[in-house]
Amino acid sequence: FAHIESYAIDLSWDIILRFHSKEMPPKVALPKEFYGDWLKVAWDEARHFTMWADRLLEMGSEYGTLPVHDGLWQSAMETKENLLNRLAIIHMVHEARGLDVTPKSIAKFKGGGDKKSAALMHEIYIDEITHVEAGVRWFKYLCEKLRMDPIQSFHEIVRKNFRGNLKPPFNTKAREDAGFTEAWYLPLVSKKEGKSRKTSQETK
Repeated sequence: FAHIESYAIDLSWDIILRFHSKEMPPKVALPKEFYGDWLKVAWDEARHFTMWADRLLEMGSEYGTLPVHDGLWQSAMETKENLLNRLAIIHMVHEARGLDVTPKSIAKFKGGGDKKSAALMHEIYIDEITHVEAGVRWFKYLCEKLRMDPIQSFHEIVRKNFRGNLKPPFNTKAREDAGFTEAWYLPLVSKKEGKSRKTSQETK
C-alpha cells in the first residue's frame, strides 16, 4: 500500500507539470482550479504514504523492504503524451479499481485483528473517492471543450490503451459518489464477466 501511495505522489505532480502547456495534447488551456485539485491530491497522497510508512515502522518493518511491481508506472508512461488518456487510465481505471478492492482489504485487516491498519485504510479510502471524482470531472471538462461525448470517448481510450477488460465486482456506491456511474464502465466488461456478474446478482 505504501508503494502505491509513493507512485501516486509522483503522478499527482506529474499531471501538473507535464500537462501545464496547452501545446500538450489535447491542447486545451486548463484553469487554475485544475492545478488546485491536483495539488490537493498530491497532499493527500503524501499524507497517505506517511501514514503507511509509519505503520510499517510500528510493525517492525519499513518501506522498501519488500519487492513491488511497477504496473501503475507503466500505465503512466504509456499515457504521458495525452491528458485525456492519463485521466482515463490512471484515475478512472486504476484509481477506481482501488475503490473496488479496498473494502475487502479493510475486512481482512479487521479479520486479522489489525484494527489500526483497517482504520487507516478507511481514512484513505474516503480521500480516494475524491481523487476519482477529480479524474472524472476534468475528463468531462476536456471533452466539453473538445465537443466530444465523454462516455464514448472514455470507452474508446480504454479499449485502445488498457490491456484487457474491466473486471467486476465493482464498488458501485463509491464509484457513484465519485460521479462515475455504470454507464461509464459496464460496457467495458467482457461478455463472460458481465454474464457472471448478472448471475451473481440474481443469486443474492
